[in-house]
Amino acid sequence: MSVGTGSTAVDVRIMTRTELALHGVAAETPVRRPDGAGPSDDGHVLVDGANAALPRNPDSPYSVRDGKVWLGDEAGGLKDTGISLTPVQRPRFYDLTTADGTRYEQIARLHGSDVLATTVVQTCIRYTEADRCRFCTIEESLRSNATVAAKTPAQLAEVAEAAVRLDGVKQMVMTTGTTTGPDRGARNLVRSVRAVIEAVPGLPIQVQCEPPGDLAWIRELHAAGATAIGIHVESLDDTVRRQWMPSKSTVPLVEYEAAWDEAVRVFGPNRVSTYLLVGLGEYPDELIAGAGRLIDRGVYPFVVPFRPMSGTLAARDGVEAPGAGLLKYVTEGVAAKLRATGMSGADQKAGCAACGACSVLQAAGG
Repeated sequence: MSVGTGSTAVDVRIMTRTELALHGVAAETPVRRPDGAGPSDDGHVLVDGANAALPRNPDSPYSVRDGKVWLGDEAGGLKDTGISLTPVQRPRFYDLTTADGTRYEQIARLHGSDVLATTVVQTCIRYTEADRCRFCTIEESLRSNATVAAKTPAQLAEVAEAAVRLDGVKQMVMTTGTTTGPDRGARNLVRSVRAVIEAVPGLPIQVQCEPPGDLAWIRELHAAGATAIGIHVESLDDTVRRQWMPSKSTVPLVEYEAAWDEAVRVFGPNRVSTYLLVGLGEYPDELIAGAGRLIDRGVYPFVVPFRPMSGTLAARDGVEAPGAGLLKYVTEGVAAKLRATGMSGADQKAGCAACGACSVLQAAGG
């Protein structure tokens, strides 16, 4: 499958990227994330020089040889896809520990080649089986001792300074499980951002949380030094939300809309993003139309494929990932709307959209 010039070549490349996002690659990756608060069980690589988080799948038809991605066929032959792939190497800050013996890797992890990511509070009030989001494994990494339950601002500052100094990290993402207070986790993020900015002045940071009950917390996050904010809804369809997120869906969409609008007012257009998961049952054209409405608000719709990862309720129940054709259709539809308004994830400077690893949007021009 060689890739030449013209629209057909572009179509082939995007289809290959969507298949890689869903089916992964048969390759070893030194940097991986087995579980957690987002797409997980991935290996972190560079695909055509851009960050990508791909499932490590020994049964994938795609393999890597001489820095290139090859597609196997039933006869055992290999075809060059024209796509390059380089595994991200283990960062040096992983070798360090805090004075109390906590491994830096348990506090924050490398995503892609230059993004430091952490879940500040690794527990969530919505994680009981009856309440939890069916695609989430936020507490599984805690149970496997891959992380610690709560990271202190001082720990995060210490790790961020080392990651920037030793490994050239260029941005940071801070997410959190939902907490019991009306701020829903924003208070801890404010403290953490302040500490990191004091240790590493100018480091772009994206924060992620549910819509806080008091929108003043959005202003506090910005004042603390956050560059961008993610307020993740995952679906704009209330039926889908109730099925996939029984507890989180009790926060009505009007609260999300109010939070997005306030965040755009405070952070600016294209400094606010939200996840939209492909494959939860939402009609594709409605998903694309909803993404367009978000773009009109100044919110970047980060379109990511649902993948039934180990430890999720969806995987337990045998729910399958969407087909590559569906993912390609939605991704290209949303990317076209982003291009029409001049909105680019890379312009956010920090966060999931800026990194782009878990999505195919950047490859599609979004």
